[in-house]
Amino acid sequence: MQTKTVPARRHASGIEAAAEPANRLTRRILAATVAGNALEFYDFVTYAFFAVYIGKAFFPATSATVSLLLSVAVFGVGFVSRPLGGILIGAYADRAGRKPAMLLTIALITVGTLGLALTPSYASIGMAAPIIVVVCRLVQGLALGGEVGPSSAFLVEISPAGKRGLYGSWQLASQGVATLVAGVFGMALTGTLNPADLQAWGWRIPFACGLLLIPVALYLRRSMPETLESGTASGTAAGPAAHSPARLRDHRGLLLLAILVVLGGTVANYVSNYMTTYAITTLKMTPTIAMSATLVVGLVTLVFSLLGGWLSDRYGRRPVMLIPRILLALLAYPAFMFLAEQPTTAALLGVTALLAALNALSAGVILVTIPELLPRSIRAVGLSIAYAVGVALFGGTTQFVITWLIAATGNPAAPAWYLTAASIICALATFALPEVNEKAPAH
Repeated sequence: MQTKTVPARRHASGIEAAAEPANRLTRRILAATVAGNALEFYDFVTYAFFAVYIGKAFFPATSATVSLLLSVAVFGVGFVSRPLGGILIGAYADRAGRKPAMLLTIALITVGTLGLALTPSYASIGMAAPIIVVVCRLVQGLALGGEVGPSSAFLVEISPAGKRGLYGSWQLASQGVATLVAGVFGMALTGTLNPADLQAWGWRIPFACGLLLIPVALYLRRSMPETLESGTASGTAAGPAAHSPARLRDHRGLLLLAILVVLGGTVANYVSNYMTTYAITTLKMTPTIAMSATLVVGLVTLVFSLLGGWLSDRYGRRPVMLIPRILLALLAYPAFMFLAEQPTTAALLGVTALLAALNALSAGVILVTIPELLPRSIRAVGLSIAYAVGVALFGGTTQFVITWLIAATGNPAAPAWYLTAASIICALATFALPEVNEKAPAH
């Protein structure tokens, strides 16, 4: 912050929060936001990393390919409820505040993760097992659909002018943290457990550990300040009329462009997250080596999303969003062809790092730019809808589509076709977005 102390803030409950050193407050606020967001994404994406084992546990089929397709299809089910979560929880955040909305999403993700960790296999309880898994994925999707809008709006609103790109990029950086931690679990489990134990019970351990961290995230978020009330004139701009359908319709063109921009980042993100499954099923690598791709995705996403945010504060949002997306469209197919011809550990990690870095540079700034372009009174619900719809339509189907493409064509580079098309659409939509004044306050 720009001053040594910050004034007392009035929380949503009406209680005055004592002033404290700004650097301590900033660290605590960022920790609360990042910890909660990372935990929710960790619980959600862990499913993708263990899709092979979950498919065998809950979706037995006549062939391994069909079982995997059923598993990644249920991974996609988690995206179906995202738009509903975005609308309901996003509107709640614009009415009641960012803090209560983010506490609600933590509670919902707890329910979904608990179900995944404890549900017996198909062999034990029959059809009840996949039904419970589907319900748990729907609850997790509801939570994540409502998480991104309020948390991104919060990060934009607490950041000083001129640093919103860096602050806001922690939204994607926290997803990198989630991926990195999930990757550490994956490598540890595949390296220490034999395949039978990993299939029988080992894949449940990461979900159980995620549950142990939820009280920490809740504690941190309960101490957060509220940015909606403190930044809203007379406390009335967040009333029911402020986020009525008419207000959203006024920005429908922007929301449509935002969905198309989110499309590119979503497809690229889930292609990167699929690299572990791709390495096991297509490149025939060992699970331990395959899981190392997850570590690379997490680390690269963490570093390059923050780098992208910092660059966007210096050189503008549009070039940082646009240039990496164009490079991704140009390099995706050559990268996959190289990996298919040279299926080595170094090639896997190199290609994974390239795809994740280009996406993180651009996607981190996307989650800053969209809320900057929306009025404060509909910022959370607007971003929630754009993000949840974009992710539901394209993120939920990405792993299924590329699994099908590989099986249908026999071409291990087939995922690049989908990634290239999504990157081109994203680049065109990015070019059409209005430019953002990074120095202006986030009204």
